[in-house]
Amino acid sequence: MSDDDTAAASRESELLRGADDLLADFDRAVTVFNEFVHGYRALYQLGTTVTVFGSARFPDGHQYYRLGRELGAALAEAGFTVMTGGGPGVMEAANRGAQEAGGHSVGCNIRLPLEQHPNPYLDRVLTFDYFFVRKVMLVKYSSGFIFLPGGFGTMDELFETLTLIQTGKLHAFPCIALGRAFWRPLLDVALERLYEAGTVSPGEVELALVDTPAEAVELIAATCGPPLAQRAGQGV
Repeated sequence: MSDDDTAAASRESELLRGADDLLADFDRAVTVFNEFVHGYRALYQLGTTVTVFGSARFPDGHQYYRLGRELGAALAEAGFTVMTGGGPGVMEAANRGAQEAGGHSVGCNIRLPLEQHPNPYLDRVLTFDYFFVRKVMLVKYSSGFIFLPGGFGTMDELFETLTLIQTGKLHAFPCIALGRAFWRPLLDVALERLYEAGTVSPGEVELALVDTPAEAVELIAATCGPPLAQRAGQGV
């Protein structure tokens, strides 16, 4: 673990450990503000962007790595900027596919003690200390999310995004789960339980399940319209 990663882990754990000296918390608030400003300055001219989520643990050659690479290429060929969490696995695959297809590839990386280092297929990379700042950037500068199979981090992003849609914080924001065999059993059980308990109503949120990158890109384009670069070329 690098010195920067160690320091970042310490900063976030100190922030979350509970009540602290007020001046220390003010100082942390300034650090958080600076992270937001850094993100705003770096990302505001991305064009129409789609963020791809998925596990950092699938290696090159795995079926989900291949799927992520195909998806990145399909999005880039359709004119979308491809953004990920910037790490390895599915994130690397989507960035790699976008770059190989001649598209724009962006990563919003997070400093972690293990496994999260920027992948080599990024035209632009930002590295954050705080998960919540990174999440804001991924939502603010994306027109939609595509979720490939992943672990707790991917689930966290999925359910937080669905919460924002359910509560009316996000509108016309497509969420697509790619890989029906992975997602269908998990979501069927979760939604059945939530519907039975009355905590979620059927139709309250929309999560599309698809099996191919072409289906995912078609749904994104139908909701978002043509990418900005494409619209500019059409004189719109």
